[in-house]
Amino acid sequence: MLDVRRLRLLHALSVHGTVTAAAEALHVTSPAVSQQLAALEREAGVPLVERDGRRLALTRAGHVLAAHTQLVLDQLAAAEADLASLRTSVSGVVRVGAFVSVAALLPRVIQVLRSAHGSDVELFVHEMEPEASLPALRRGDIDIAVIHSYNIMPRSLPESCESFELFVEPVNVALPLSDPLVQQDSVDLALLADRPWIMPRTDASCHELTQRACGAAGFVPRAQAYCDDFGVMCGLVEAGLGVALVPSVARRPGVALRPLKQQVFRTVSAVVRNRADGQPAVRAVLEQLRQV
Repeated sequence: MLDVRRLRLLHALSVHGTVTAAAEALHVTSPAVSQQLAALEREAGVPLVERDGRRLALTRAGHVLAAHTQLVLDQLAAAEADLASLRTSVSGVVRVGAFVSVAALLPRVIQVLRSAHGSDVELFVHEMEPEASLPALRRGDIDIAVIHSYNIMPRSLPESCESFELFVEPVNVALPLSDPLVQQDSVDLALLADRPWIMPRTDASCHELTQRACGAAGFVPRAQAYCDDFGVMCGLVEAGLGVALVPSVARRPGVALRPLKQQVFRTVSAVVRNRADGQPAVRAVLEQLRQV
């Protein structure tokens, strides 16, 4: 019989990549991880890890067993969630990873949670983009990942996770109030080919969105500024530095948001590991996220 605790260590190595990172994630020492993996190899009867330079890497058998372990851990998590759903009390710690423009809404979620459950539900908030929050969810570092995706840029979910749609909003072009295009009901991006652009940073998915939308309109946007925050982007637009693509949640005085003729939508979703929404505390946070 394979030991589940040792399987969890193998799975942690497959997710985190190094013995040191796996040990830190599971709050054990690196020598303990190595010893338990050696014991798991004896149980399995085949090599599960091998030296790759100065680090341990999974063998083919190790990858196979790690994949099966994911199913085992998912079933254990489902069992825990089913048992938790039978409890009448709502309590616990819920860790949420959310990107900037939605993280700004979380104080309202916290207020409603405290009003309904007092201090029984404790919320920890980590500001992170989907590129970071989804791997963190898979590793077990957070319980809920609030992510975005676009109709022209679908986003795949990690295995053993499920998504709950929170809202859908259009992506708009942000223009100074004095811009003549403000008078139009919708804007053809091709008319902005010669304008300077306020762009998200180059490693963000929102940057790729702007590149794709402008590319579909037949041009490459000329960046005048790079920043991460939609509010700052709108401020730069108001100051006349350029134009930008922003979601409706970024609306602010002094800037006109106009929909695109080539419509682009952003879907905001809450992602949890399978069946985690059955846990009362996680379910309570999901319900308040939907409402807010």
